[in-house]
Amino acid sequence: MIIINPENTFPVKDVLFTFALASEAAEVFNTYPHLICGIGKVSAAYELMKAIQQKRPSVIINLGSAGSNHFQKGDIVCCTKFVQRDMDVRGLGYVQYETPLSGLPPILEYGLKMEGLSEGICGTGDSFEMAHSETIYNVVDMEAYALALVAMKESIPFLSLKYISDGADDNAAEDWAVQVHNAAIAFEQILNLNKQNAGVLQE
Repeated sequence: MIIINPENTFPVKDVLFTFALASEAAEVFNTYPHLICGIGKVSAAYELMKAIQQKRPSVIINLGSAGSNHFQKGDIVCCTKFVQRDMDVRGLGYVQYETPLSGLPPILEYGLKMEGLSEGICGTGDSFEMAHSETIYNVVDMEAYALALVAMKESIPFLSLKYISDGADDNAAEDWAVQVHNAAIAFEQILNLNKQNAGVLQE
């Protein structure tokens, strides 16, 4: 069982774990239902919708690496709010990060809280941010907003856990390459998967 909080517990077989890259999942998640959605918002949204059509999960758990100049490298942060950081239509009178005519606020609040973890606001965009100075979000990635939006529109509970691999600064690329392989092990421990085995999938 995956225990997110007292109100949200799910059999592992009903969970869909999503990663941008296979390196973030490593071999830890081979025996669990998982999706490698690719890098960027378009790939993430497309692959998740396709997976949902094939088998609708009870919960979507997004796991991956992210940058932050607020949290420390090696931290796992539960992102409960999401910003599309490269959406900027202020020239037409919209608020920064607001998607025109969508009816959605600039900050999308659609994420389960996991007890014992710090909460973050994830800024998602199709760029690898190396000079983060914005304050509306304190975690940076390239897929979570798109995944959260699809989950919300499909009315599927969504949990996003990010392993902080870099400081979203000048050293981000080098730090990410070193740290990304540690993410899967950290997620395994947080989700208590190391106390379960493939037999759990029969629940």
